[in-house]
Amino acid sequence: MAAVKWVTLRSQWLGQQLRDLREANGLILKDAAEYLQRDPGTVSRFETGGYPIRRPDLLALLDLYGVADPRRREEFVRLSQEVWKKGWWDGYAGEVAGAFVDYVWLEFRAREIRTFDNILLPGLFQTPRYARAAITAAEYDASEAQIDRWVELRMGRQKVFEEDNPPRFMAIIDEAVLRREVGGRECQTEQLCHLADQVARPNVEIRIMPFSAGAHASPAGAFRIFTMGESFPEVGYAETPKGAIYVESPDSERFMRMYDELRKLTLGPEESTEFIVATAEELSR
Repeated sequence: MAAVKWVTLRSQWLGQQLRDLREANGLILKDAAEYLQRDPGTVSRFETGGYPIRRPDLLALLDLYGVADPRRREEFVRLSQEVWKKGWWDGYAGEVAGAFVDYVWLEFRAREIRTFDNILLPGLFQTPRYARAAITAAEYDASEAQIDRWVELRMGRQKVFEEDNPPRFMAIIDEAVLRREVGGRECQTEQLCHLADQVARPNVEIRIMPFSAGAHASPAGAFRIFTMGESFPEVGYAETPKGAIYVESPDSERFMRMYDELRKLTLGPEESTEFIVATAEELSR
């Protein structure tokens, strides 16, 4: 979880849209720079997301590019505000990879989140005890103080369920996740009881994929799909040994197809809850 300097997804998305508008108008960087009375390198950084654009420059470019529709202009302004706005999670930017700060931002910005997990439970469902055991195992050379901060961040992410309009959260969980005794049997039992309680949330759907389902559409493992609002693409997310990758629409459609195929192999929501409770009871004996 080493910290790195990064260009946020927010600034990349805004920059891409500005670049598309410029090119659609047959203009080059020099043209836009002269209009703003800025250096072409500055405009280039706006378009790559390397430097977030200020509102006056944004509005001027929208005028230059002929964007007159009030609703579309407001979408651009709102996106630019997202670029500059700091969330509570940005306080952890020096302690986690920049890409993961984007991940937390996506959780709080998404309208729907779909997940598939085959090793650990989604962080939004984890208890502090389970989270600590999972993080300690993965970050075996980290200090206790650093692990405390990462656990704190993971628990903080669960505030998304307390938002006025929390995202619709749909989770597919492999049976192996329920059987894996993270932190020991007592910790896992406590965690499964907590997981069973989460289905009471009106915006949460949990489906278990039993071992009997056999081979499935995601042998490579866990992934997430974030369905965003206007001005944002749909985003697929997966972790690799070399770091996380974000895949934007239309390429993210592959993630959606995988999710749909996996869902066909799951138990229904009520059956899944019963399965979770039964597994917890087995562990507690």
